[in-house]
Amino acid sequence: MSHTAWARALSIAGHPALLMPLAVAGGGSAAGGGPGARDTLAAGLGAAVFIALCVGAYTAWRVKAGRWAHVDASQPRERLELNLLLVALLFGMAALLAALGQPAVTSLGLALGGALVAAALALRRWGKVSLHVGFAVLAVALLWPQPLWALAAALLAAGVAWSRLELQRHTRAEVAAGLALGALAGACFVGMAGRLGA
Repeated sequence: MSHTAWARALSIAGHPALLMPLAVAGGGSAAGGGPGARDTLAAGLGAAVFIALCVGAYTAWRVKAGRWAHVDASQPRERLELNLLLVALLFGMAALLAALGQPAVTSLGLALGGALVAAALALRRWGKVSLHVGFAVLAVALLWPQPLWALAAALLAAGVAWSRLELQRHTRAEVAAGLALGALAGACFVGMAGRLGA
C-alpha cells in the first residue's frame, strides 16, 4: 500500500466522529464493572454517537445541496460552519447531560471537546488547527488510566499527525497547534476527572 493510501486510512481511523465514541467506549468499559462506570459509558457513548450522527447527516446534506464541495469541509467557509455546529452540539450536549444528572465526567469530556473546537475557531485567523490531531490526543486522556488502551491511542495519534501532513491537509505548525490544544484539553480532563472521582 502506498504512503498516500496509508495516510488516508489513518486519517479516516482517526476522524473525531469515529474516534471519540470508540475512546469513550474503551475508557468506560475498562474503568471497571461498577454501576457508575456503566452509567458513564452509556451516557458518554450515547452522546458521542448522537453528535457523530448529527455531524454526518449535516455534512451529507450540505454536500448533496451543493453548498459544500466535499464532506471533509476543506474550504474555510465550510470549516467555519462545521466547527460552529460542533461547538453548539458539544456544549449543548454537555449542558443537557449535566441537567439530567448524568455522570459529571461525561459532561466534562464533552465540554472540553467543545472548548477544543472553540479554540481552533479563535485561532483560525492564523491557521487551520488540526482537530483530527487535537481529538486524537484528547482520546489518549480519555483512556489514560488504562496503559495499553492509552498506548494504542497515542500511536494512533502519532499516525494521524503524520497522515495530516502526508495528505497536505495541514502545515507542521497547524498539526503542532492541534497537538498542543489536545494535550491541554486532555490534561484538564485528567486533572478534573480525578477530582470528580471518575
